[in-house]
Amino acid sequence: MRLEQPPDAPLSAAALRDADIVALLAAGEARQAFDRLVERYGAKVHRLCLTLLREPARAEEAAQDCLLRAWRSLRSYDAGAGALSTWLYTITRHRCLTLLERAGPPTASLDDEQAAAEVARIPAADASDAQGTALLRRLVDALPEAQRRALTLYYYEDRAVAEVAAMLGLPNATVKTHLHRGRETLRQRLAAMGLADPALWR
Repeated sequence: MRLEQPPDAPLSAAALRDADIVALLAAGEARQAFDRLVERYGAKVHRLCLTLLREPARAEEAAQDCLLRAWRSLRSYDAGAGALSTWLYTITRHRCLTLLERAGPPTASLDDEQAAAEVARIPAADASDAQGTALLRRLVDALPEAQRRALTLYYYEDRAVAEVAAMLGLPNATVKTHLHRGRETLRQRLAAMGLADPALWR
C-alpha cells in the first residue's frame, strides 16, 4: 500500500480533508480509518447509490455493499492515485453501474410532448405549492440519465460541481455541460406551460 504522494505534487482539497484517514492507514490503524471513512462518507455513498439506482431499497443494499468492498480494499488504497473520496466514489459508481447493467436498459425518458402533458395536469397558479414542486421533480427524473444525475446531486443534494464530478467520475466541464443542458430542457418544458420560474426547482 503506497500512501505517499510525489514530493512536488500539491494536495487537493479532498486529499487534505482526508489526510487524517490516510495517516491512520499509514499507522496500520485500518479499522479506525474505516470507521472514520464511514462516518464521513457513508451518507454520501448512499445518496450516490440512490441517484444512480433510483430505488431506495436497492440503494440501501448497494451502499452497504460498496462500503464492504471499500473495507476489503482499504489496505490497497494508493494515495498517489487520487483522493480517498474519489476512490470511494469510484467503487460506488462501478458497483451501481454493474447493477444497472444487470437490470437491463433504463425506462425511457419522457419526451417533450409527454412532459408538457404532465405539466398541464396542474394549473400555473399552483406552481409554487408542494404539488408543483413534486411535478418538477418528476420532470427532473425524466431527463436523460447524465443530466438527471448531475442536476439531482447539484441541486437536490447541494453538491459542488467538483464533488458531483468526483462522484460521477466526470470532468468538471462535462458536469457543467450536463447541468446547462438539463436546465435548458426544463426551462423549455416549463415555459411551454407558463411555469418557467427557476425558483421552483432551484
